Amino acid sequence: MNNELTKKQTYNLNKLQKRLRRNVGNAIADFNMIEEGDKVMVCLSGGKDSYTLLDILLNLRINAPIHFDIVAVNLDQKQPGFPEHVLPAYLESIGVDYKIVQENTYGIVKEKIPEGKTTCSLCSRLRRGILYRTATELGATKIALGHHRDDMLETLFLNMFYGGKMKSMPPKLMSDDGKQIVIRPLAYCKEKDIIKYSEAKDFPIIPCNLCGSQPNLQRQVVKDMLQTWDRQYPGRIETMFSALQNVTPSHLCDPKLFDFKGIQHGTVFEGIEGDIAFDKEEIVTPKFDDEVEQYAEDGLIQFKAVE
Repeated sequence: MNNELTKKQTYNLNKLQKRLRRNVGNAIADFNMIEEGDKVMVCLSGGKDSYTLLDILLNLRINAPIHFDIVAVNLDQKQPGFPEHVLPAYLESIGVDYKIVQENTYGIVKEKIPEGKTTCSLCSRLRRGILYRTATELGATKIALGHHRDDMLETLFLNMFYGGKMKSMPPKLMSDDGKQIVIRPLAYCKEKDIIKYSEAKDFPIIPCNLCGSQPNLQRQVVKDMLQTWDRQYPGRIETMFSALQNVTPSHLCDPKLFDFKGIQHGTVFEGIEGDIAFDKEEIVTPKFDDEVEQYAEDGLIQFKAVE
């Protein structure tokens, strides 16, 4: 019985790994995230997302049609009780080049932010500056972050609800000074898949005493809302994420994105939907991963979307 359970667990883990590999490979291909000769700096926090990101990228590199290097970087923010030995021991055990950067951002955040206030904004700015500097020192051409599909949707709703903007996390972006390119290879991956994978791989998770310990965070409120929708209306999350990839500027209200003033009698805009927006909408049922699992190649991902 135990042998059968082990076989089933192994089968499920392989299936889950294939799905994550496929999603990461598709994201890399769709947004040209990694190119020949790149040195990818994987930001490793010690959480489930960054561990999964590093693991999948290392796995993909084996059969990738291009050569790229990987270096893992952890920012030790000097949080009290942070187990400094965990990440070096793990990275040495899997033979990955790495660098541990020690900066007391924890002390700065605790000094500057009043007790009870959200620390995320200042903390993220400090981390970003340090990681950009480290990427330059290491000669990294890409900075890989572990944000996934659910993070992107949460950010969309956070910006709409609290910021009055319709924007999310882009899968790929250029830093303001034009010197760094940030990529998010997990952009197509579900958080629940990452959780299962992290548990199955038994990564040595290190909790964050800044972010995770703050009650009533706006992001947590949005996360709870999306998870409730996912339970009550299966497929809604997939449909919403599809909407991020299917934007019609002419049917929104931003004159910077579409020339509404230029609309006059007789004007025809090529490729614009026009008044078909008033037709009955066709509801597209998203394909679930399990339905296309049979099309995944066994371990051979070539940074090309599976049709």
